[in-house]
Formats: sequence, C-alpha cells, structure tokens
Amino acid sequence: MSEHTEPHPVREKNNDQPGYRRQETESERLDRNWNEILQELRVTQTGTQILTGFLLTVAFQSRFTDLDQFQIDVYLILVVIAALTTVLGLTPVVLHRRLFRQRAKDTIVMIANRFLQATLVGVAIVLTGTLILIFDVVIGREAGLVVGALALVAIVALWLLTPGRAHRRQRRAG
Repeated sequence: MSEHTEPHPVREKNNDQPGYRRQETESERLDRNWNEILQELRVTQTGTQILTGFLLTVAFQSRFTDLDQFQIDVYLILVVIAALTTVLGLTPVVLHRRLFRQRAKDTIVMIANRFLQATLVGVAIVLTGTLILIFDVVIGREAGLVVGALALVAIVALWLLTPGRAHRRQRRAG
C-alpha cells in the first residue's frame, strides 16, 4: 500500500508524547486538520461579522455627528481593520475553492492556519478598539483607553499566555 492509504502513526507537530499518536494516513491527518481549521473559522467569522455589522451601523446613528476627531479616526480605522479581518477569515475558503482537487491539501492547511492566526490578531484589534471607542463615547477618553488596555491584557493572557502555559505543563507531565 502507498503511504497515503496505509495507516501509520503520525505525531502532531511539536508534540512528541506517545499518548497523542494517531493511527491515520497523511491524507487523513490533513483532512482532520482542515476540518478543525474550518470549525475555528466558523466561530471566529461569526464574531467578526457581528463586530463588523455593529461598526457599520454606527455611522448611521444620530449621535455619530457628536464624535470628536479622535473618535472618528478610531471608528474609521476599526471599520477598515474589521473589513480586512473579514477578508482574512474568508481567504482559507477561497484558497480551498481555487485549489480544490489539485492535491494541494497540505498547502491549503498550512496557508489556512496562517490566515486563521492573522484573523485572530484582527479580531483582537477590532475588539479592543471597539471597547475603546464605546467607553470613550459613553464615559470619556481616559475610561476608553483604560478599558482598551485591560481588554488587550486579557486577550494576550487568555489567547497567548494560557495556551503557552498549558503546553509547558503538558510537556512537564509527559
């Protein structure tokens, strides 16, 4: 049998612990990885679309004319970043469509993973910026900047530090 049809143990990248060995072919691993990326994109895209939709409606609210130049600048930057984040989140699907049935799943998975990571950075920026804008408008500039900074610290802690710490703990236990 060829290597693509014969099951063999495949270790996940950066994970040498025997408990995580899977009996799957390279093709099965790529299919599983692609499905996991798609699921993560579905979750991320929903949040991105909600934030983008919210931002797009702000300009049509009666209080929009009350915004100062800083608030308008933050708003416009957020709209652009939200739109770019939406495009980033859709790119893996477009990539899959363009390379469908061309035996490029490994390339698709590798590139889609990078776009998903970039999408998450965009979501973090839009989420932080949206909180800055809302608190700035409702309470004041200082509150907006403080809440934005706290949100950014929370995102970094939860999205970067927590997984890193869990990975180190897992390596020590194995």
